[in-house]
Amino acid sequence: MSRTFDAIIVGAGQAGPPLAARLDAAGMRVAVIERHLFGGTCVNTGCMPTKTLVASAYAAHMVRRADDFGIGISGEIAIDFAKVMARAHAVTLNARAGVEKWVRALERGAVFTGHARFTGPRTILVDGEELSAERIFLNVGGRALVPDMPGVHDVPLLNNSSLLALDHLPKHLVVIGGSYIGLEFAQMFRRFGADVTVVEKGERLVSREDPQVSEAIQAILENEGIAVRTGAECIHFAKHRDGVQVGVDCDSGDTEVVGSHALLAVGRRPNTDDLGLDMAGIVTDAHGYITVNERLETSAQGVWAMGDCNGRGAFTHTAYNDHEIIADNLLAGADRKVTDRIACYALYTDPPLGRVGLSAGAARAQGIAIKTAERPMTRVGRAVEKAETAGFMQIVSDAATDRILGGTILGTGGDEAIHSILDMMANGATAAKLRDTVHIHPTVAELLPTIAGMVKA
Repeated sequence: MSRTFDAIIVGAGQAGPPLAARLDAAGMRVAVIERHLFGGTCVNTGCMPTKTLVASAYAAHMVRRADDFGIGISGEIAIDFAKVMARAHAVTLNARAGVEKWVRALERGAVFTGHARFTGPRTILVDGEELSAERIFLNVGGRALVPDMPGVHDVPLLNNSSLLALDHLPKHLVVIGGSYIGLEFAQMFRRFGADVTVVEKGERLVSREDPQVSEAIQAILENEGIAVRTGAECIHFAKHRDGVQVGVDCDSGDTEVVGSHALLAVGRRPNTDDLGLDMAGIVTDAHGYITVNERLETSAQGVWAMGDCNGRGAFTHTAYNDHEIIADNLLAGADRKVTDRIACYALYTDPPLGRVGLSAGAARAQGIAIKTAERPMTRVGRAVEKAETAGFMQIVSDAATDRILGGTILGTGGDEAIHSILDMMANGATAAKLRDTVHIHPTVAELLPTIAGMVKA
C-alpha cells in the first residue's frame, strides 16, 4: 500500500510538531512519523523531567539551609524519592500527551507510529506502508553515546534515560563525564542524599568553557560534598559486590572508585544509523550527523534535517529555531540561515551557567582583540539578598568596535539574565549602549550595564 503527501516529517521532537502545524496551516497534507514517544528528548528524557528534578533538589537544598534565613527546622529532612520521581514523570506525561494531541488534531495531518526507513529519494516505509512526498523533514534526535571503554558492556551502566526510571535513591552514584548532563545529575542526586563522584577524562570539567568557569563550577560542587576526579585517562569498568567498579587511573588519589550505580554521560550520537539514508542519497559525517547547508537542506534535494541529528546544535531551542528557519524559507519566501543565530545555552547546576556568544578565551583563540569586565556574584545585591553568591558575571566586547561579542553569567538567575546580553547582541549593540540602559532594581540583570561600563582591554 502506498500513500502520497505534500510533506513527511520523521520524528515528533521539538522541531517536527510545530513544522507540521505550519505546513498544515498552509494547506499541505502532512504525514508525521514517530516510532516511540512524542515530544522527543526534551519532553521525555531531557529538559522537562531533569529540570523538574533540579527544582526538587533545590527545594531540599534550601530546606537544609533554612537556618541561614532564620527559619527553624527540627530534625533531618526526609527525601521521598518515589514522590520526587513521580512528580517528574507527571510533568513528562502531561507534556507528551499535549504534543501528541496537537499533532493528531491537525486538519490535514496523518500520524504513523513505527520505524521509518527510506526506500528511495522520496519514499519512506513505515509499518509495512510506503509513503511518498516531494518534501521530507528529518527530526530523529539522538541518544546517549556508549564509547568502547574496557568493560563498558560488562556492567549495568545507566544513561540519561534509564536513570529517570530508578525507583530508589542510589547509595553512591559515580558519574562518568564532567559536562552538562553529568553535572546536573551529579548535583541533584547529591542533594537528594546520595554520595556522588564525578569522573572526567579531561583535565577540567566542562572543558568547552574557559578555565575560570570550570574552576568555579568544580568548587561549587565540591563544597556540596561531590568528589571530582579529573585527568582520568584510562576509564574502565568491572563488576563489584557493591555495584560497579570504575577504574580512573588519575594522577593522584585512589585508582578505582566503587559505586552502587554508575551513570555514563560522555556525549550523544544521532539516531541516523537505521534510516536507510543511503537509499535517498543523504550524506552524513564521520559521527553520523546529517550534513546540511545553512538553510538546513541535506545533500538530497527536497530533504531537510532538523534538531540533534544535523549537528548544528544540540539544544531544544536550536531545534525549534531549525523549524522556524525552514518554515519561513518555504512558506514566507525568507532567506533565513542557521548561521544567523547567536550561540546560547545554559548549564542547569545551581547556580546555573548562562552563556552567549564568544567567551573571552574563545575570542582570543580566534585572534580577536577584546575588552572584558566582570563582577563576582558577591557584589551583586540580588545574590547577596538571596544568600546565593557563588559565581561571577562577565561581558566580552570587541576592542576596536565596542560591539558585544559574548557574555557569561555563572550565578543565581544566570540562565534568565543572560538574555539581556543576547538581545543586545542580536541588535548589534555596543557595550556603551548596554551601559546606558536602565535595568530594574533589585535584579541580577541590573548589574550588566554597570559591568558594560567597566570593559577594558
